[in-house]
Amino acid sequence: MLSAARERASDLPAVPISSGGGAALRFAAAMLDARNVVEIGTGCGISGVWLMRGMRDDGVLTSVDLETEHQRLAKKAFTEAGFASQRVRLIPGAALEVLPRLTGGHYDMVFCDGDKQEYPQYLEEAMRLLRTGGVVAFDNSLWHDRVADPSVRDADTTAIRETLRLVTEHESLLEILLPVGDGLLLAQKR
Repeated sequence: MLSAARERASDLPAVPISSGGGAALRFAAAMLDARNVVEIGTGCGISGVWLMRGMRDDGVLTSVDLETEHQRLAKKAFTEAGFASQRVRLIPGAALEVLPRLTGGHYDMVFCDGDKQEYPQYLEEAMRLLRTGGVVAFDNSLWHDRVADPSVRDADTTAIRETLRLVTEHESLLEILLPVGDGLLLAQKR
């Protein structure tokens, strides 16, 4: 079912989440009995489909992306997967401009797969948006095995490394880094 969306994604600069990462997102959403989820980086809709597969039947995915073309392709993937249009709220715009306008403490899960250099700020926003017990997830947390190599110091790698440090040191987060796809960091707000 996602093969057509993956094919459409091949023309985009945004790489979709791996099947293993998607399955982990579905599992986390199901474990949370998630009703409200925020996705940063709509892509072509593959991660959104995985999330909605794990969410409650009345759950709503709020997906934020700067690129309206990504959201158009995602809408097609959601329709092909059989999800009703009222289950998805697509918001075009820069994540750091949109997220502050969302209701604090209202979300069960926040999935981050946008601008890697903004990951530390996404964490800060996620802590405000999540209810107690909610989960924040970061895709690409291994970043092509660059994060573990201290000699790699480009801006994306440095920001992801900083996010991992912030999550690990945060007193109210319980974290796990899953070695699926390009790394999936999950942290529960306690």
